[in-house]
Amino acid sequence: MASQNFHILGPDGLRKHNVTLPEPGHLLRRETMYEFRTVPLSIHSERPNQEKKEGKGYGEQLQPAFLGIAAFVRGDGGVDAAFVSHDGTYSLDFAVEKLRNQQQKHSPAGNSGFEAGTDTASPASHISPEGLSSLLADYFVSKIRDYEQGHYYKFVGVGMTIKSRYTKPGLDIVPMIFEQSLDYQKLGGERLMVDEEADSMARKCLTFRYFGPNMQPRVMVGFRNEVQVDAGGHAQLTWLGSYQKSVRSERTWAACMKYVKSLKQRNVRIAFFSSTPQGGGVALMRHALIRFFRVVGVDCKWYVPKPKPEAFRITKTNHNILQGVADPKERLTEAQISILQEWLCQNAQRFWTCEGGPLRPRSEGGADVVIIDDPQMPDLVPLAKQYDPSRPVIFRSHIQIRADLVDKKDNPTADVWDWLWNKVKSADVFISHPVREFVPGDVPIQKVGYMPATTDWLDGLNKNMDTYNSQYYIHEFNSECQKQLVNKLAIPLRPYIIQIARFDPSKGIPHVLESYAELRRTYMKNKDLKDIPQLVIAGHGATIEALEKKYKEIRSDVIVMRVGPTDQILNALLSNAKIALQLSTREGFEVKISEALHKFIPTIATRVGGIGLQIADTKSGFLVEPGDVKTVARHLHSLLSDEEAYKTMSQYAGTHVSDEVGTVGNALCWAYLTDTLSSGEEVLPNSQWINDMAMEKAGLPYVKGEGHLPREEMLDLTSPVNREST
Repeated sequence: MASQNFHILGPDGLRKHNVTLPEPGHLLRRETMYEFRTVPLSIHSERPNQEKKEGKGYGEQLQPAFLGIAAFVRGDGGVDAAFVSHDGTYSLDFAVEKLRNQQQKHSPAGNSGFEAGTDTASPASHISPEGLSSLLADYFVSKIRDYEQGHYYKFVGVGMTIKSRYTKPGLDIVPMIFEQSLDYQKLGGERLMVDEEADSMARKCLTFRYFGPNMQPRVMVGFRNEVQVDAGGHAQLTWLGSYQKSVRSERTWAACMKYVKSLKQRNVRIAFFSSTPQGGGVALMRHALIRFFRVVGVDCKWYVPKPKPEAFRITKTNHNILQGVADPKERLTEAQISILQEWLCQNAQRFWTCEGGPLRPRSEGGADVVIIDDPQMPDLVPLAKQYDPSRPVIFRSHIQIRADLVDKKDNPTADVWDWLWNKVKSADVFISHPVREFVPGDVPIQKVGYMPATTDWLDGLNKNMDTYNSQYYIHEFNSECQKQLVNKLAIPLRPYIIQIARFDPSKGIPHVLESYAELRRTYMKNKDLKDIPQLVIAGHGATIEALEKKYKEIRSDVIVMRVGPTDQILNALLSNAKIALQLSTREGFEVKISEALHKFIPTIATRVGGIGLQIADTKSGFLVEPGDVKTVARHLHSLLSDEEAYKTMSQYAGTHVSDEVGTVGNALCWAYLTDTLSSGEEVLPNSQWINDMAMEKAGLPYVKGEGHLPREEMLDLTSPVNREST
């Protein structure tokens, strides 16, 4: 099958991240019934071409739009396909085509096949349902791509009446899969026409329920406050084959599928609980996991409480206290403990412990395994045990806990930890980031297991995007910069260095700024502007102040922006960067490093927390000590000036990312834990990596040379030396 290759364009030319977009299947013959009629404005086609000639700009402003598609199999085995474009208020255009297998004879003239619902295929069609589905997916992708780019649209979502198991990658559009329209019924003896069905799909797709005012899919929470991931399954973002292709090792996939098969056969019910459905690493991982488990058929649900700002303020303060970065005067009071306990008890009684709720006993339909995925909700651990004492409960501690302060006692950190630990100590397994300092001394060694933070290679943050979409999101970023009177990216004329991080004092943003200033002052005094990289950082007020006072000579080349909620903007920014930085002073396991390396971006980061496990020093990037800005500047200069060294490091970075930090690796760990515990077996990690335990039990232990994160000896808590060092 013919295909066309697209590339993500970087500041140094075309990158190696290829996106293959298929052409329509050569087995399909098309007969156009109605063509698209709208013609793009000449200004759209003239302006980008002129800007390219002048070396200005990167992409152009596109008109957001929605699309509806309907397709029905005729009695002769052919297919009627209709497309309707919609701007959110009105239908813009439509097209209808008759498709048939090249081996088919021409269907009789008439309109019989142009009606919705005539879906009986002829045995003489000479093509399997799977083959037809694949051909249609190719055809739809090509048709949408050509129309979108030819008319300078940016399709946000597409509503469809059919669900193709062979949905193809390459289009940055959210596909919403619906059953036949609610309008589908016989009226006056006639059925809906296929163009009417497509129009209905476009209108259903753009309803307020699915997309918000910023054209992003809404996060939905439904009955019992269950998070409706991907609009309750309507949005089909992935398929089974895409996950299998995302892993480096077939052994990872085989091990995961072994546990998935067991969970499905035994109808195991899994329930995750965390404090919010969006806005952080926990939520990102959980959306990805639920999406994957839905595709493979595992019964896994995710619940969140009703938001209570007062409670969230307390838990955020607790978070800072546990990290040791809060105001020394901050303490967890008895009144605050009562507020948190009342908040969680109310939510549990309202949603989760009532009849049919996930915290009911297993004999009454409750979950077989409960996972408390958030230190903000510790009261749920004893509650889950209260309703079903023998039910397995897992507690995952994903935040930094200053174990050194905890062990000293009589300080705010120790007080918060004592409250937290007294609530969660009845959990069967204690999961931590693979960072020794995150496990206080009073956690029993046998309960401790390690799991790294993970990211999803198929979501908006990481998926490959073609040039058209990459340019669109860079243009959106620059437009927002212009609105806020901030410097704009000069891509493709100049490269840029980037650090993407939340607004947190521990992220080392002042060191990023100082390192860039050192690079400019020491190594780039006499460089041409086109050879001097810009700097993109997510900063805060102090960053702006430092630019104005300490670094006036470079302020025009620094872009400080709070990036909005669009994942693809972050994706485009990171994908097109020359070098990534992560100069944290304190850190757990930073997924932005994994994401940068996966995009073939060499990364310079500090040797703190779990970062040392993520970067192979001098191979995929460089590790430096916190605050060593001179060394950072020297490494930046070497990567910018030595093209061969850069290419070598880039290639190593992109080809040595462990499966452990992706969704399938994460699912392997959870599938192993839930399958084993729900079978009545104990899981006693004894400070092992859960991934190692999962591979071992599946009969596929790691072999020499198989890529995985380093297993540092200091993480082994069974060693007396390591235990005494806490």
